[in-house]
Parts: sequence; C-alpha cells; structure tokens
Amino acid sequence: MIHITLYHLRIIALIEGISYLLLLFIGMPLKYGFGIMMVNKVLGMGHGILTLIFCFILFYLWQQKKINTPLSIGVFIASLIPFGAFVADSKLVKLTY
Repeated sequence: MIHITLYHLRIIALIEGISYLLLLFIGMPLKYGFGIMMVNKVLGMGHGILTLIFCFILFYLWQQKKINTPLSIGVFIASLIPFGAFVADSKLVKLTY
C-alpha cells in the first residue's frame, strides 16, 4: 500500500520549484544568450519529470481527502509561478504540523 503524506508533497514541491528556478535563471539565459542548448534540454527534462511526480502526488492526496480542493488548486497554481512553491510550502506547513 502506498503511504504518501503532506510531507512528501512539500518535499517534491520544493524540489520542483527549485528546478523551475534553475530552468528560468540558468537554462533560459544559456539557451537564448549564449546558444547553449544542452543545458536547457537537461534541466527541462528534469523539471518535466518532477512536475509530473508533483501532480500525481497532489492528485493522490486530494483524492484521499488529505488536502481540500481550494488548497490543492492553490498549490497547483503556485507551482506555475516562479517562487510560488515557497509560498505554497508556507501554506502546507500549517497542515503538516
């Protein structure tokens, strides 16, 4: 049986948020400023995989009624915004403890 908690969501959200910032502030300038494509491909693939894992965990916790619908929508929207993962983490930490 799978035992996923809000702690796991917080961890993957922070890792996914950091990968998003790396993609935006390192990958994109290297791609468009210096023409280095490989870094962006690697960071993009890693970020995509982390985003899928994040979405699956968020959906699983919502389905198990461990996180309510408005908060899960807010956490998802925050994951689309740079630095939003850190804002979402401050909301999730209140549920964890």
